[in-house]
Amino acid sequence: MIRLIGALASALPQCVGRTRKNGISAGKVSMTIGAELLLYLVVILVAAEVFTNALEHFGERLGISEGVTGSLFAAVGTAMPESIVPLVAVFAGTANTQVNADIGVGAILGAPLMLSTLSICLMSAAVLGSRGLTGHLRPERGGLERDIRFFLIAFGISLVGLFIPPDATVVRVLTAAALVTTYFVYVLLTLKVSAQLVEDGHGTEAHGMMLLCRLGLPNHSAVIVLQMSLGLLLLVLGAKGFVHSIEHASQLLGISPLLLALLIVPIATELPETVNSILWIRRGKDTLAFGNITGAMVFQGSLLPAIGLLVTPWAPSVEVLIGVIVAYLAGFWLYLLARRGGLRVWHLGVNGALYVAYVTAMLTR
Repeated sequence: MIRLIGALASALPQCVGRTRKNGISAGKVSMTIGAELLLYLVVILVAAEVFTNALEHFGERLGISEGVTGSLFAAVGTAMPESIVPLVAVFAGTANTQVNADIGVGAILGAPLMLSTLSICLMSAAVLGSRGLTGHLRPERGGLERDIRFFLIAFGISLVGLFIPPDATVVRVLTAAALVTTYFVYVLLTLKVSAQLVEDGHGTEAHGMMLLCRLGLPNHSAVIVLQMSLGLLLLVLGAKGFVHSIEHASQLLGISPLLLALLIVPIATELPETVNSILWIRRGKDTLAFGNITGAMVFQGSLLPAIGLLVTPWAPSVEVLIGVIVAYLAGFWLYLLARRGGLRVWHLGVNGALYVAYVTAMLTR
């Protein structure tokens, strides 16, 4: 991520020479944008630490499994930034309805693409030094397989939905209902197996004292909820500020609204999930780390496309269609790994390679 920020900052001076006509130096523009990106990244990193620390205590207090904590609570909580972006774009965006629709569709489909490829690759890269390329990753196998299976089902329905004509309102509503139902069934099944997983040793355990308790506050349920809320608020504010800065940079670099939403915006909106998972996997909490990402994939591959089907054109442009196919391939690769077992660090490098291939293809068209 730091390299990406550096690349954007170094590229900006070449693209904003026109600002000198207005008395603004390109160097100052690039430095300002680079400083904003770093500032909001720090906010997100701090917020992730605050949120994950409180969520571990919340899960431990409720006596629920790591799968429920990661796949449901963490995934839905940190999915707020990317859920807000398409809604704001569609209902309160620019005066150009086509641009609003492009950003809405791109943001909805760009989130699962980012999570299934780059985010999960960065998570495994975080333990490359401690576990090595052939080191084992040990998420709870049943939960991982269930998450990916439901993602493939939901995202497959979303893919089919791209080819439903805009005027086929009834079919679109029924398809959206199928996506909502898929997520509802997923939640029920995840909750159903929680008690057994806790008995089998997969209960949520807190890592260290809660941060607010170090300031003198009691270890009380209300304090846990307060810290979770503070962490979530900081995550949303940090991601929103990061999106704003990247949007400004993308305009100067001449990137289209659709590519902006597919490639640039998810880098910021998926940072909460990515950073949370990196923190957890470095602590040896592989189930929480994977569940946070794969649970978000299910959420964003079902409920958000349901919204897209109802309020956007949801059409199969080249950028969108290829992005969906790449995300589906990445998810299918994860499903094969989950079914086979023996997941290793290098396996998730394939997901990262898929993301690089997609970005390269889109930028060289």
